[in-house]
Amino acid sequence: MSSVSSIELNDIGKKFGAEWIFRHIEAKFEVNEAYALVGNNGSGKSTLIKLIAGYTAASEGKIIYRDKAQKCISAKDYFKHLSWAAPYTELIEELTLDEMLDFHQNFEPMRLTKAEILEKLSFKQFLQRPIRFFSSGMKQKLKLALTIYSQSSILMLDEPTSNLDKANIKWYENEILEALQGKIVLIASNQPKEYKFCSKKIDISNHKL
Repeated sequence: MSSVSSIELNDIGKKFGAEWIFRHIEAKFEVNEAYALVGNNGSGKSTLIKLIAGYTAASEGKIIYRDKAQKCISAKDYFKHLSWAAPYTELIEELTLDEMLDFHQNFEPMRLTKAEILEKLSFKQFLQRPIRFFSSGMKQKLKLALTIYSQSSILMLDEPTSNLDKANIKWYENEILEALQGKIVLIASNQPKEYKFCSKKIDISNHKL
């Protein structure tokens, strides 16, 4: 199965009720590049990244996903290439960390082994702890790890350092840099520290009516 090499946004707009959140967004995201979706609170960053991920539909315009041969990829197949994390995405809190890692890898291949992931996280001592007993910062770090260490060709993060302390923000900054090659990386954020490695930015605030 060929990986995704580009994502094209053609005149994308989204509205809730009669109110347009943004309109006329044109962009192309390509492999081996990192992009920041920026803007003030309420500008629509999270909404746009959900549109690109296929979790909600655009009100106007079209999103095209292409493989290395420039053939269009269907929405059904597109999901197989995507990994993403956000404060509002959920973990299965009834599972232990050990069970969560096994469960996740059944659906999404990882580029690191379980032992390597635990080493990177410094979570070895929590292997048998149910996720519901993790702190908010630990849950966010685990979400990021499951995304960053995946083999997916598209990596999307919304407010990645939410709930992280200074030490774990540094962990994020180090690990995300190792995950860039061979992927399309999208970061939705209004904090420069979260996307300082991105070579290109799209300011959603510039696409209001």
